[in-house]
Amino acid sequence: MPQEFILGVDEAGRGPLAGPVAVGVVALPPGFDVLKEFPGVKDSKLLSAQKREKIFVEVERRASRGDLHFAVCFSSHRFIDEYGITHAVQTAVARGVRELAPPSRGVVLLDGLLRAPKNYTQRTVIHGDGLVPVIGLASILAKVTRDRLMEHLARLYPEYGFDQHKGYGTEVHLRALRRHGLCDIHRRTYCKVGVHKRLDRLVQRVV
Repeated sequence: MPQEFILGVDEAGRGPLAGPVAVGVVALPPGFDVLKEFPGVKDSKLLSAQKREKIFVEVERRASRGDLHFAVCFSSHRFIDEYGITHAVQTAVARGVRELAPPSRGVVLLDGLLRAPKNYTQRTVIHGDGLVPVIGLASILAKVTRDRLMEHLARLYPEYGFDQHKGYGTEVHLRALRRHGLCDIHRRTYCKVGVHKRLDRLVQRVV
């Protein structure tokens, strides 16, 4: 790890009805040009799955050479249900930031309302995943890692189609909930609020 660094932080999976939330953290040395080294980096939601995967694989290659460091930390659906999504995200942020570097060796740049532990120098940027390349890179790392996990979980719970919607409340997912109920990885607190009304509206359209 270099003596100085810039950390970028973003999350993926705040809104789904199932699965964990993921926080991506990437540590870069001074002068590292994200857009030059990883062309096309921006908010992960604006990239195709193929482009995100291509960037992710290149990040892994560069990390294996020691050019950069990254971590993706999860907070589980159970942790979300017990402590709430805000605390779950902040816990994952703290784990990832502390894993990569001590507080005395750089600046942490975070998307949206995220916060690093108080003893870190930090700056939060609204829409940072689209405006600050190191935050955009962190968003890609979080999204690809979480998507891969949901694709694995789809093999364990094939009736829900997690490989298609990654746990978000799509019509396919809502139909599966109507048919099968909740499975082990659903966020109970999310499924109590608002889902039943959406299910009722969906059924009215289908019947």
